[in-house]
Amino acid sequence: MPVLREISPNRFLIESPLVLNERDGSVLVYVPPGEFEMGDGENGNCPKHPVWLDGYYIGIYAVTNGQYRRFVEATGQPAPGYARWQEPQWTDHPVTDISWLDAQSYAHWAGLSLPTEAQWEKAARGPANRKYPWGDTWDGERCRNLGNFGNETTCPVYGYPRGVSGYGCYNMNGNVWEWCEDWYEEDYYKAGAMQNPRGPATGLLRVKRGGCWGDTASVCRAAYRDGIKPDRRIDDLGFRLAKSS
Repeated sequence: MPVLREISPNRFLIESPLVLNERDGSVLVYVPPGEFEMGDGENGNCPKHPVWLDGYYIGIYAVTNGQYRRFVEATGQPAPGYARWQEPQWTDHPVTDISWLDAQSYAHWAGLSLPTEAQWEKAARGPANRKYPWGDTWDGERCRNLGNFGNETTCPVYGYPRGVSGYGCYNMNGNVWEWCEDWYEEDYYKAGAMQNPRGPATGLLRVKRGGCWGDTASVCRAAYRDGIKPDRRIDDLGFRLAKSS
């Protein structure tokens, strides 16, 4: 049964337990234990295979510039390398120009973790195991993408409420790519059925998920995956957080 219910146009009620992480202000939603189908048969995303995950929590939003600013002020961590991240009008936009190591440092400070890519994909697909967070048909008006990004590129993390996943997570496709915990290996899925997978033991690239404001429908699928060097800092890559139940 979906945990997100539309009560009127553009108004939704999350019916799953929420947790506020007081250290950094992240709001996380509970994803119950169970099996889902991961992958979709495309290159790098195949084969489709069943994955069992224990229950966990995942952020309903990506980490914002405002949250990351408080982290920098509290820890002395180097600030992102772009000018607008501290400007008030960008406070609720997702923080970007963050390496995987930066994201890990933030997660440790917050007492949370980065999601595994299996956790990320299950949260994006929702209970109905959809191709996109809202359904199986592309609708470019439900997320920030190449067709509508405008001058701002990103949008606030609570933008596009009609694109929320069945578990209540916003902007799981488009807006910004998101770091995951795992090392990236193109053929990793060939191992078949899995239980609580955490990815390869080693690697050169870390997983990024979700596509961004500059991408099209094919990249914004819930199953689409890619890898990137963990020290990269780019303007279309951020992160959200997770927590074991």
